[in-house]
Amino acid sequence: MKLAIYGRVYKKAYHKQLQELFDELNKREFPFFVEESFLIQCKQAGLKIKETDVFDSYAELKKYSVDFMLSIGGDGTMLDALTYILDQEIPVMGLNSGRLGFLAGVSMHEIAKSLDLLSKGHFQLDSRSVLQLEANHELFGGIKYGLNDFVIHKKDTSSMIIIHTYINGEFLNSYWSDGLIISTPTGSTGYSLSCGGPIVYPNSSSFVVTPVAPHNLNVRPIIVSDENVLSFEIEGRATSYLVSLDSRSETISSHVQLAVKKAGFKYHMVRFNDGNFLLTLREKLMWGVDNRNTG
Repeated sequence: MKLAIYGRVYKKAYHKQLQELFDELNKREFPFFVEESFLIQCKQAGLKIKETDVFDSYAELKKYSVDFMLSIGGDGTMLDALTYILDQEIPVMGLNSGRLGFLAGVSMHEIAKSLDLLSKGHFQLDSRSVLQLEANHELFGGIKYGLNDFVIHKKDTSSMIIIHTYINGEFLNSYWSDGLIISTPTGSTGYSLSCGGPIVYPNSSSFVVTPVAPHNLNVRPIIVSDENVLSFEIEGRATSYLVSLDSRSETISSHVQLAVKKAGFKYHMVRFNDGNFLLTLREKLMWGVDNRNTG
């Protein structure tokens, strides 16, 4: 079983658990490869890690034909892992050293147990749809995929913008707002939710279109099939706007043509028997919690 290890930031609070991870991999003789910048941080912090090959891109990772990726961090790290995996569809096990841990659901204190379950095949794959951005200019370094959402937003403190939105070329609406979120079911519990969007079950095969601070109060989020292509034209007083794919952002002009569709591959998350979407909703978002029913 060959593993890729990805993390964004070394955290001193989890030094002991990280050393345990590398020790367990050595003990089990699992070949592993570490993202280059994360390996440098870990070694500088004094972690004892045997010599191993590194990767720093999709192409580098592809050379190793790994079976699983271990994502060490929070949900943002899980999102970033997509940029290395893309259409390789490598299953990702999220070791949570972050805060919420909605996607990264495995505790850093259960490393040995999780590796045992992984090696024995005692897990399920939670497969999530990915959105793909199309534009007439190269954006995001050519990595045009997102697990959570694509967002068009006004830049800085400029006045609201108008986003003319189309479904398969048919006019949907002109959103007078601070921005517009196109989220996958996975992203429905992120930025879209904070802007009044609905929680969508992971396998719902849909996009959620959620305006950010709309000027017209009768404009509400809408759910559409992810078999559709959504396209956009931006209008406003400003000369530049902000677009983002998950945690990556770029500045564009109104001349950039934008469209979103479902990608031709999925993102697979490793889940064990003690974790599922509904349980995560109740525990992580405290969904349905009412103090009147406690005590």
